[in-house]
Amino acid sequence: MVGEIRIENVSKSFLNADGTVLNALNEVNLSVQPGSFISLIGPSGCGKTTLLRAIAGLNLADKGSVYLDGVPVKKPGHERGFAFQQANLYPWLSIEKNIAFGLKARGIYKQKKEDVKEYIEMVGLKGFENSYPHQLSGGMNQRASLARALVGHPKVLLLDEPLGALDAFTRMNMQDEIMRIWKEQKMTMIMVTHDVDEAVYLSDQVVIMTPRPAKIEQVIDIELGRPRSRGSNDFLKYRTKILEILNYAGENREPEYYL
Repeated sequence: MVGEIRIENVSKSFLNADGTVLNALNEVNLSVQPGSFISLIGPSGCGKTTLLRAIAGLNLADKGSVYLDGVPVKKPGHERGFAFQQANLYPWLSIEKNIAFGLKARGIYKQKKEDVKEYIEMVGLKGFENSYPHQLSGGMNQRASLARALVGHPKVLLLDEPLGALDAFTRMNMQDEIMRIWKEQKMTMIMVTHDVDEAVYLSDQVVIMTPRPAKIEQVIDIELGRPRSRGSNDFLKYRTKILEILNYAGENREPEYYL
């Protein structure tokens, strides 16, 4: 199995428009086992997305290194799929063409054409191939975004709050879809979320980050079987534990997160 992520002493800063320095990450260390589902959670603006983008190769660390299967990450690559908070589909392309876009850019669409059909069906969009994004619901567009990230057969799927804009019922349905895809594809998934329940429901481990500049505060192993009941006593114990850590992680006493 492949898809092991190793993050060693990663620090990252940005220069603000006024010339001041924003320290986002401070010597972050984390190991992600192949085939596991990891959630990153912490106060708003603490650096979760910055860390995810470092894994993707979109933002390179100022210090430290990120490794995928022992190889340093120096740039984006098709072995890491990325699903953004917004679906970010091209409005002038059909759903099928949006999903196939990356394969066409790599020049392998003809060989992988059947994969596009497979992933359209996998995410429940069969029959909507020729529809355009504006004709579909937010949840359906998010399904298309997931299919686009998956169709290149990545080792690792990176999810940056992909369900944050959805209503509660659609969000829960999409959580189940993500879990089903993860089980079928046996890939490593790393997700940024502000939703504690979502993190407990989906994850093998919940990685709790401190306020900026972020470090890893604690890694919680979620030792619950699947499927999980959101109302079970064990589920609620994990939820309470994570909320307690978030409230007392560093000096910030008022982190933002969804209940």
